[in-house]
Amino acid sequence: MKHLLILLLSLLLSSSRIFAHGGEDHGEGAKASTPAGATSFSVAALSEQFEVLLRYEPLEGGKPADLRLFLSDYATNAPIKGAKLTLTNPEDASLKWTATEQEPGIYLIEGEFPANKTYSFTANIVAGTQADLLLLEGINVGEKLPVAAAAPSTAPSLFSSWKTILALISAFTLGIALTVLFMRRRRSAAPVPTSSSAVYENHA
Repeated sequence: MKHLLILLLSLLLSSSRIFAHGGEDHGEGAKASTPAGATSFSVAALSEQFEVLLRYEPLEGGKPADLRLFLSDYATNAPIKGAKLTLTNPEDASLKWTATEQEPGIYLIEGEFPANKTYSFTANIVAGTQADLLLLEGINVGEKLPVAAAAPSTAPSLFSSWKTILALISAFTLGIALTVLFMRRRRSAAPVPTSSSAVYENHA
């Protein structure tokens, strides 16, 4: 009986562990610089006067490029409108770019990168009495956005949960059946009590 209880306890513990983890994968995957599922790339730079964020969709060398430049005040984070922007590329000084303000603090940058490689922008910014020169690095022309992984199906986990529940029920039922069988055998093996009444002889 003692061995039986130990066996049942082991089955229940192992089943509960499986149910608790649910087939989780605890391995750590590689982290991409751009989150999977993102729709654009971005690079940023700041100085004591300005904050600049450049956002763009995947670019191809030799094709027209449209980028969005977000310009704000470093101290207040307020968008800066009416700024004069002059953009050049340290990798190729012959490239020409135009900056057109679309909304306060948002500028459309138009031009063309000739090849699929990494470029930089040197941004000369003049806004009222403020002026500064910032470098925006890491514009990867030809780079593709990381693809978001498909959502895992819930069917395997549900199937595993049902398997675990059935295993628990089976172990519990088996334990009851074995216990009943053991008790029956114990009762059948017990000695049948005999009558102990005394027998008296009549010597008369």
